Amino acid sequence: MVSGYERAWRTQGAEPLAELFSPDVSYLPSPWAQPIVGLPRLASWWDAEREGPDEPFTMTSDILAVDGDIGVVRVEVDYLGGDPSRWRDLWVLRFDADGRCAGFEEWPFAPDQPDGH
Repeated sequence: MVSGYERAWRTQGAEPLAELFSPDVSYLPSPWAQPIVGLPRLASWWDAEREGPDEPFTMTSDILAVDGDIGVVRVEVDYLGGDPSRWRDLWVLRFDADGRCAGFEEWPFAPDQPDGH
């Protein structure tokens, strides 16, 4: 899933999303966001959120847990372009019977965010 996600982010258009996500996917870009429901809405959001397939970034990940159809992954992304930023995310993923992601919940954190202290 993670390597496919990175490949899709680096690919023009949103066609690769159909290989990764179910047609009725529920995608939360943060735990407080309204879910983006359905592949067409996700495709529109996807293209609006990125600079394009040539956006320079590095991405690493570690699978933290798997239980049945649920997985948790820690992802680190460093955007290297004109407005560099660093993110550490937790992804909570739920997969359908075909192995595509039916539920995606992202918990994004950046170093400059308040930590609650």
